[in-house]
Amino acid sequence: MAYQLKISLDGSSKPPIWRRVLIPDKFSFHELHAVIQATMGWENAHLYAFRPQDRRGEDIGIPFDDDFMGVETQDARKILIQSQLTQEKQKIAYEYDFGDGWAHTVLVEKITDDKIVACRCLGGKGACPPEDCGGIYGYYMLVEAVNDPKNPEHDDMLDWLGMEEGEQWDVNDFELEECQQEIIHYQQYTEGW
Repeated sequence: MAYQLKISLDGSSKPPIWRRVLIPDKFSFHELHAVIQATMGWENAHLYAFRPQDRRGEDIGIPFDDDFMGVETQDARKILIQSQLTQEKQKIAYEYDFGDGWAHTVLVEKITDDKIVACRCLGGKGACPPEDCGGIYGYYMLVEAVNDPKNPEHDDMLDWLGMEEGEQWDVNDFELEECQQEIIHYQQYTEGW
């Protein structure tokens, strides 16, 4: 079987930031995490957790020696998505970087009988925010500063992003082929796939 999932970055607008992927049912939640990292453009530099029906305390991620904030985490490397995602229209929350709190909603759009061994990106919209910019609200403040030369933070934010004077941050930037190449890169070089 295969799952068609839509991954949406919560709080994003104008445009909403999302990716649509097709993944094998034999993937673990850790492998789904890697797919989200590749397709959204994250750098896999922070902790993550999946939360069935957004219930804290039932996290699926990488376990710690000590419980994080009183939450016992199930090992995402050992739990297949098919054990939790059982029907179309089902949602699961995914949080990346507990400091910035990048919250995503993963929606099961379709469950098919297709036999696939690799995942692929089917579509998407919107540029992924840069890491460590302060969450969704920090992202929109960053975009405003970068795209407005009169903003007092303009020069600092351009420098931080490695952009040249006159460049604009395109919130609509999404390239399907580039996204697909990131998935191929992850599948070839990420341990656990």
